[in-house]
Amino acid sequence: QVQLEESGGGLVQAGGSLRLSCVASGRTFANYNMGWFRRQAPGKERELVASITWTGGITYGDSVKGRFTISRDNAKNSVELQMNSLKPEDTAVYYCNVVHIISRRAYWGQGTQVTVSS
Repeated sequence: QVQLEESGGGLVQAGGSLRLSCVASGRTFANYNMGWFRRQAPGKERELVASITWTGGITYGDSVKGRFTISRDNAKNSVELQMNSLKPEDTAVYYCNVVHIISRRAYWGQGTQVTVSS
C-alpha cells in the first residue's frame, strides 16, 4: 500500500517562505518521478508546480520559476518543495505526486493547505 504523507503547509504573509515535505512509504521510490501540484480553487484543475524525475531532471511551472525549489532524497523516499517570495496567488492546496517511470501508475497525497496573506 503506497502512502504519501505531506507536511509543512500553513499560513504565511506575502514575501515569506514555507517548506513542504512529502514522505512516501510502501515501497522504494527511486524508480518514480516525484512532484508537487496545486489546486487554487475548488473545481479548478490541478496545475504542475514542480517535478523531479528519477534521474534528477527538474521542471517548474512558469508562475513559480525562480521562487520555488524542488529536491528529493531517495534514501528517505521524500520530496521537498522550498517556497520563497510567496504571493497571495500561491494560495492553494498542494498535492504530492509520484509516478512509476515504466507503468505510469500514479499516487497522490491528501493535500496540504498553503495560504498566503497580502
